[in-house]
Amino acid sequence: MEVTLLGTGDTTGTPTVGCDCETCTEAKNRNVERTRFSVHVHNERTGESLLVDASPDFRQQFLREDLPAPDAVIITHIHFDHLHGLGNVFRLTRSLPVHATNRTDPKTGESVAETVQRQYDYLAALDVSGETPLESFEAAGFDCRLVPVDHPPLVCYGLVVEDPETGAKLSISGDTTYDIPDVSRDALRNPDLLIADGIVHAGFCEQHSLGGKHHDSDGVPRTFGTKHMTFEGARALAANLDADRHRLVHVSHFTPPERAFDADLAVDGERFQL
Repeated sequence: MEVTLLGTGDTTGTPTVGCDCETCTEAKNRNVERTRFSVHVHNERTGESLLVDASPDFRQQFLREDLPAPDAVIITHIHFDHLHGLGNVFRLTRSLPVHATNRTDPKTGESVAETVQRQYDYLAALDVSGETPLESFEAAGFDCRLVPVDHPPLVCYGLVVEDPETGAKLSISGDTTYDIPDVSRDALRNPDLLIADGIVHAGFCEQHSLGGKHHDSDGVPRTFGTKHMTFEGARALAANLDADRHRLVHVSHFTPPERAFDADLAVDGERFQL
């Protein structure tokens, strides 16, 4: 299993359009980017590839990494930075299985699978399947499970991807606060690699109108506002799940430059062999 981090940034990405902050400037100096979130997982046994979330930066990401069109896609939730690159598959493939939860979101009145089907009904190549949370399904030769996490007001899911022959395991927290249900933590536990949502350092919670929550024993907030983990929260999750390795994604440009490029804060293009 080869994992490529296609997009590691938040909704605006880094560098952010029109921004001359020190972190965006330093990213340009380092020649690195954090585009909108997406992960590519190559199955070396079968030659297939799985795309986790369809970033609006799809075309740029696939050209940059010299990748063919994916053989299957999993969508974790319907925020635009995770879904609206899906239209880029037009004319790239004749058939593309797309997996998403079949559980109805009280906020939208439809499941993620139904939203994907409705928004992209013009793409004949898409074969959208509704998957039951926490139940295994096959995608690109991998055993996969969508696991509920906490990203209000919409339903959102983390993901477990396992190779049934080698036992390699990738866990993705999805966009979430630190308040991940125990049943989901159990599913995510003991990965070879954890890709964890971490948007800013805990000190930045002072800038949020709602501050932070899910504080640790030292009073450090592990959730920023109501939707994402802090770096400290993501690192605590990695420890709690006994991850062999971890990388933080969905990273914002609001992090000061002296902290924005710490070793475990992912940048686009990083690759891992599991």
